[in-house]
Amino acid sequence: MTTGIWVLGDQLWAGQSALASCQSAQRETPVILIESRDYARQHRYHRQKLVLIWSAMRHFAAALRADGWSVTYTIADDFGTPLHQWIQANKITEVRVMYPNNHPFRQIINNLQLGCPLHFVPNNHFLWRTEDFQQWATSRKRLLLEDFYRTGRREFKILMHQDQPIGGQWNFDSQNRQPPKGQLNPPSALWFEPDAITQAVIQEVQALDFPGYGALEPFRWGVTRASALAVLDHFVAHGLPSFGPLQDAMVTQEETMWHSLVSPYLNLGLLQPREVITAVETAYLNHNLALNSVEGFIRQVLGWREYMNGLYHYLKDDYGQSNWFHHTEPLPAFYWDSTQTNLNCLRQILSQVEKTGYAHHIQRLMVLSNFALIVGVSPQEIEGWFHAAFVDAYDWVMQTNVIGMGQFADGGILASKPYAASANYIKKMSDYCSHCYYNANDRTGEQACPFNFFYWDFLDRHQEKLKSIGRMNVLLGNLNRMDADDLDKMRVLAEAWRQQHRQQG
Repeated sequence: MTTGIWVLGDQLWAGQSALASCQSAQRETPVILIESRDYARQHRYHRQKLVLIWSAMRHFAAALRADGWSVTYTIADDFGTPLHQWIQANKITEVRVMYPNNHPFRQIINNLQLGCPLHFVPNNHFLWRTEDFQQWATSRKRLLLEDFYRTGRREFKILMHQDQPIGGQWNFDSQNRQPPKGQLNPPSALWFEPDAITQAVIQEVQALDFPGYGALEPFRWGVTRASALAVLDHFVAHGLPSFGPLQDAMVTQEETMWHSLVSPYLNLGLLQPREVITAVETAYLNHNLALNSVEGFIRQVLGWREYMNGLYHYLKDDYGQSNWFHHTEPLPAFYWDSTQTNLNCLRQILSQVEKTGYAHHIQRLMVLSNFALIVGVSPQEIEGWFHAAFVDAYDWVMQTNVIGMGQFADGGILASKPYAASANYIKKMSDYCSHCYYNANDRTGEQACPFNFFYWDFLDRHQEKLKSIGRMNVLLGNLNRMDADDLDKMRVLAEAWRQQHRQQG
């Protein structure tokens, strides 16, 4: 009897459950990692995303070999062919895989005919087990993030004094929404020079025979656990002390602000959520850091990340096809080429994504996703773009985050109201509007900001549906008091813009 372990590309942790299940027999346990070129063709992935994942996989394979595992590393078109060869060569009688976190990949594995039993080992890359989240969710009338977050704080004893939150309140979000004013001095991000393995991957991605997206170089992401730990340490020392107040701010030429940049490493398995939370909480306790910064960051990992993953596995398999507003507009071409828009906020953020595969959460939600929502872009098209464009994006992240939170396509399962906003929000929280062709104050006319006329057009088009959402009543009241001629002009501007961009697409 020979058990073999297949390590997937987002499960790069020595303590992952499939490897842990054979830890005592690691020298006799064959391990395989596979780069599939056909799988990489499924989306027009950011070139740096491919480099990050494949280089991290190769480095992880080397680390496993150094630790005494017998590792096969294969580059192939598909997964089935190298798996069959590996099973036969090693006389494997059972294949173990840590349960894949993404539904489509689970289906790929289920469709493989391996010739021997395949056993899924429960996934241990999250604090909440899938069954524990399901038990929490089925016992509640509402699935609110804040309720889940408070349960997690109590369960894992994070920032708690007995049964009460440290500081006397659970949430310091009101202190963490400051607009950028005056001279800012954010810390430099910790980046890395590509080593020989990464340089080889860069050359291979450059030579691929299918289209990619974004700039391939300079590639500056870490690809090892040591690098991921260094990024975490760098954030705790330099970003965390001032993280909170300006975490929602957006500034020209500032790619990372005070953000941690740990999400790509968490989602690959190079970092674990508990160690990230512990590092931040320990820094707070040892160095008397501002509680609003510490709590704000922990909420992103213990709250948002765990909540999104839990919902992804709890909701029905067809959740990704949700389209409550029946939006069908094509994704504007400038999402793939930032030079095609003269909206400065979009151009700034999209050019940054092209260069790095990264943008922070407010850039994603309140600019990139917001614009697609108010234009009426198909939720599946914008979700597909997010999945391809960001180095930290996977199906489990993007379905809930884009379909549910960003596009409100689930009708309110995840969010309590649509994240739709006019140019006022961007003007307040960034410096983008001061360098734009459009006027952030204008709703009509030649230089009217598209965020303005699309926002009111969105409310107008969907007011019957939106009436069912209590938090929208004030905004709908403002819509009904609007001058009819102004609203007609905005409808015309919105439709003309859509027509123009349909033709460009």
